Amino acid sequence: MNAIVDAAFSRTRTVVMLLVLVLVVGAVSYVSIPKESSPDVPIPIVYVSVAYEGIAPEDAERLLLRPLESELQSIEGLDELSATAAEGYASVQLEFEAGGDPDEALDAVREAVDRARPELPAGAEEPIVQEVNVALFPILTIVLSGPLPERALVSIANDLQDRIEGLAGVLEVDIGGDREELLEILIDPVTLETYGLSFEGLVQQIQRNNRLIAAGALETSAGRIVLKVPGVIEDIDDVLSLPVKVVGDTVVTFADVAVPRRTFRDPQGFARIDGQAAVALEVKKRIGANIIETVEEVRALVAERREGWPAALSVSYLQDESEQIRTMLGDLQNNVLSAIVIVMIVIIATLGLRTAVLVGLSIPGAFLAGIVAIYFLGYTLNIVVLFSLILVVGMLVDGAIVTTELADRRMAEGAPPREAYADAAKRMAWPIVSATATTLAVFVPLLFWGGVVGEFMKFLPITVILTLAASLAMALVFIPVLGGLFGRPGAQSARQLAALRAAEGGRLDEIGGATGAYLRALRVAVHRPALTLLTAFALLLGAVAAYGAFGRGVEFFPSVEPDFAQIQVQARGNLSIWEKDALVRRVEERVLELPALEHVYARTIGAGGRQLAEDVIGVIQLDLRDWDVRPPAAEILADIRERTADIPGIRLEVREQEGGPAQGKPVELRVTGRDGDGRLAAAVEVVREEMERLGGFVDVADTRPLPGVEWELAVDRTQAARYGADVTLLG
Repeated sequence: MNAIVDAAFSRTRTVVMLLVLVLVVGAVSYVSIPKESSPDVPIPIVYVSVAYEGIAPEDAERLLLRPLESELQSIEGLDELSATAAEGYASVQLEFEAGGDPDEALDAVREAVDRARPELPAGAEEPIVQEVNVALFPILTIVLSGPLPERALVSIANDLQDRIEGLAGVLEVDIGGDREELLEILIDPVTLETYGLSFEGLVQQIQRNNRLIAAGALETSAGRIVLKVPGVIEDIDDVLSLPVKVVGDTVVTFADVAVPRRTFRDPQGFARIDGQAAVALEVKKRIGANIIETVEEVRALVAERREGWPAALSVSYLQDESEQIRTMLGDLQNNVLSAIVIVMIVIIATLGLRTAVLVGLSIPGAFLAGIVAIYFLGYTLNIVVLFSLILVVGMLVDGAIVTTELADRRMAEGAPPREAYADAAKRMAWPIVSATATTLAVFVPLLFWGGVVGEFMKFLPITVILTLAASLAMALVFIPVLGGLFGRPGAQSARQLAALRAAEGGRLDEIGGATGAYLRALRVAVHRPALTLLTAFALLLGAVAAYGAFGRGVEFFPSVEPDFAQIQVQARGNLSIWEKDALVRRVEERVLELPALEHVYARTIGAGGRQLAEDVIGVIQLDLRDWDVRPPAAEILADIRERTADIPGIRLEVREQEGGPAQGKPVELRVTGRDGDGRLAAAVEVVREEMERLGGFVDVADTRPLPGVEWELAVDRTQAARYGADVTLLG
């Protein structure tokens, strides 16, 4: 270390320029580094879903799940596979070992699904493979609402989707609450009978005439000419003019037997904002993009496009994560400035103004050096990094205080500043290195924390280690060099110097004040080592016992006042989408009466592949007002439960915003076995009854098949054949 210190003092200008460079590059990195709420953690979960409209759960298991499972279960690195068969769809969730390459796992799943695709029934839709990734969660939800026709809302949403997806920081935009537009053709059976046509023939006629036929190529001496026969239907006139039958010179077209009209698919869900019908655009950012800049660009684009929209159209922004990041950054800046001010006040009172400025400079210097390292490592400035920076503020000045204090003493004894600071840096180098190393040793094991939680929390030890290492350089190189240039004697009083000389000479009784009282207490403890050791053990055991008796327990992430909450509306039965929406509306109307809510975004969920419980019919997202102008969230949610307790036929699951990685429910029981005779469902019922008897459980859900009624048409194939019909025609 002496050689390093000597080299630094022999190159003073280089060291000062290097410090200025670190500060400038650190400031630029702080402005440029991507900022996001939660760390970009690769969650090793892949979700595969296959839709088949109208298929029964038993058939979905036999025809959809088994081919997929046979291919997926052989993937290397697979930790757990769970599958669900329900009416109209089947889904498989694959969880891989944490720490692996998520891209390789996703590619392996896609290859397995491609191998299983030929074994799926012809009517099944294309399997969807989705990667569960925090970065793919929406950073902003734009809700369009107002007294406008549905077609106008959907048109504006589609146009806005294309423009937002053109922004550099946006990965994709999903639209919720819209319906796919289609051309519906109404056919009169009597008219078909009059012309001697069949419904099946009309369908085949459309299919055969709605194709782009590649007819190959013609090789000639003049060159190679590609031939194609364009026949894709593009508008209503193409359908109306399509011939369906020719009798002599008379051509019967679709206009003679059918009436086309523009419409939408049957609704699979509804969306509302504050009670009004709405269309929502969920914006997802690219990995590594700056969340604050991305949200600002999206908001600016919406403001620009809004000038040409109808005045009745209302635009709302929900779940804006950039606001949380701005708050965290503001808190960090306030903590840093407060720490510098407090440190300078303490140091000024003890060591003088000039020394306080040097020590205070070590805080932004170490911070910005750590930010530079984080930036070039490719990490983002997220909530864990910000928390780590705030946590480490008090540790950054220890080494600088020790070095400057010894240098002040040397200068008080007559040494010039350059010699005093060089001697202090050499003398205290190994004690400072040792003290910093012991602190770093506490955080190094956290680098090897496994699982999803370890991937989430790894930013804490990395940030602390980088920042403390930078503080070590500040204490032993940069601050001493600056002190050699600007340091002046006189920071320590004659009384302080006399106390130091008395301590070095062993004359502890001559030291007075608080230091003297501490020394006298220390002398008593040293003379009675056994009693001191027993007292320490008693305090240790007493602290543990006191927390066990009076503590509030243990939780993964601390419970803080949330900004958002969610209500899941659950119901069972043969409910149509309209009946589900009516139940969700009843809950929504009760919730809208609460003044503590900024916005209420409600979605009614229909059938189809999803990652929610099977009996969830709707989700209501609550944007709470600022915490200082509303009651606590616990009181608001308790009020919601009380207001909706008398609504029959539903059950509500109310959740607060979770901190940290998604944790799910705290208790999960799995009952496995062969369910040929229904004993598995009976066993689950026994478990539910026992949980109700024990009490203390809320929001209990299970994955048993929902009770319901279905119609089954038994076809007499022989009788149907006499009438020229078969199962497909009847279907």
